[in-house]
Amino acid sequence: MQVTMIITQAVPEVIWNAFRLANMMLEGMEEVSIFLNGPSVRYETMDSDQFPIKDLAKVFTLSEGQLYA
Repeated sequence: MQVTMIITQAVPEVIWNAFRLANMMLEGMEEVSIFLNGPSVRYETMDSDQFPIKDLAKVFTLSEGQLYA
């Protein structure tokens, strides 16, 4: 199954959970794309110890997930 997620919020927890879900779906052999829109494009600046967004984004792209902004 092919899944596309659209993220439009600048809430770190929302972005972090979206990447977590996308990575779990990739493990299940799904085709997953994430489209970042609006303030969510700056996800790298929202990275923190509590929400390691950069690490999840790196795993996502290295696992053949498609990231669009």
